Amino acid sequence: MKKIEAIIRPEKVTAVKDALAEAGFPGLNVVSVTGRGAQKGVVRQGRGGQPVVIDMLAKAKMELVVADADADRVCNVIIDTARTGEIGDGKIFITNVEEVIRVRTGERGEQAV
Repeated sequence: MKKIEAIIRPEKVTAVKDALAEAGFPGLNVVSVTGRGAQKGVVRQGRGGQPVVIDMLAKAKMELVVADADADRVCNVIIDTARTGEIGDGKIFITNVEEVIRVRTGERGEQAV
């Protein structure tokens, strides 16, 4: 199994969530995060016209665990839906998951996903 963590623009969360559900992947977690990467922030005009650098930008982190065979498909759905073509679209991290256990039933492995 694979854990997919996608850092995306907050305004893309609903579209990505809906696209994943339509593709058969309704289960996920979303957390509001702040961070920086290649975008390195933005410069805004503060009080008195002074420039203010905001280098930690609001993003959303989506997390889901899927079968190994579904990882590429899930990533493609996220990319196709979240991409604007501008810097700051985000990143996807994929890691191996050794075990999943459903607390309610005790099911393990892919049956618990």
